[in-house]
Amino acid sequence: MGKTIQVAADRAFDKTKTVLPAEVARGIYMQNPPGLAALKLMHVLIGQAGGRMGEDVEHRVSLSEVRAIEGLRHHDRASLTPLFAELQAAVLVNDDVEHKRLTIGGLLDLAEVDYRDEASGDLVISWYFSRMFTRVAAASDHWAILDRHTAFRLKSRYSMLLFQHISSLVKQAHVTRKIFTVGELRAVLGVGAGKLERFANLNARAIQPAIEEISTESRFVLTATPRKTGRTITSIEISWSEKTQDERQSLKVEMDRHSTGRKARREGTAEIVTATFPETGSIAYSPYWIDLKRAAGCNADNAKIATDFRRFLGERGISRDAGNIEKLFSDFCRTVGKV
Repeated sequence: MGKTIQVAADRAFDKTKTVLPAEVARGIYMQNPPGLAALKLMHVLIGQAGGRMGEDVEHRVSLSEVRAIEGLRHHDRASLTPLFAELQAAVLVNDDVEHKRLTIGGLLDLAEVDYRDEASGDLVISWYFSRMFTRVAAASDHWAILDRHTAFRLKSRYSMLLFQHISSLVKQAHVTRKIFTVGELRAVLGVGAGKLERFANLNARAIQPAIEEISTESRFVLTATPRKTGRTITSIEISWSEKTQDERQSLKVEMDRHSTGRKARREGTAEIVTATFPETGSIAYSPYWIDLKRAAGCNADNAKIATDFRRFLGERGISRDAGNIEKLFSDFCRTVGKV
């Protein structure tokens, strides 16, 4: 068993992080990378499997847990189908030069959605990872630890794929930059052949938007510096640094406020928008609300307290983005905690 599996097992109860094998996070083995929503679903599946991702076993998750993810909140049986199709279409290619063995496989073996209780309750999603993925995961000694609240808020596949890649490098001592050839960076970003062929277009539509979004939404600040051979740009150096503790705290507050006004707030053109309690599902993937619950001394189940609090708001006609929503939730948690 590789070290990645052990790290994932050790973090099984940390719902704020997802452990990905670096081979998957860096995209170096993946062809036909999925779109943004399917990538978020992939993170849910790998995060749910945790330390068992390298085993040939059935994994399960409820639709309510999937809907707790930003970017996946409104999915149902019909809309999940094409996302799983995208994950099925992803191809993993591993050329083991040392042992002279080329392996080609997929990400998933099969996925099933049990919708017997669709009308009155919840759906249950089950899946098996492919033999290729389980082999890679079981043998992996390098990993990426992703901040879930950042990954699930990203709005671009380019940003998600680059964020995964950088996250797999930051734990390496004294490594704060990496030089990519243009071809390598295209592969990391999932830019297919025939798309954004001119570097100016690649830079304007993929590289710079991803750099800006990751620098805004995550704990990293990224910089991309093109390098030339003669008059042609042949490589790009991407460097990164981690934000200070104060910057991270400001980021945490901003990330848990309504995303609609985030761009305007950065540009100083909008008033402050308060936090919004999740519309559906558990708070398992919402570190801000979990922190408030813990600070209130409450140990209630994350899914149950979310459902009960929404019922509490509904009975009183209180909006989920009320100006005092954080205080209401904290007081509610204290009351529940004393029961």
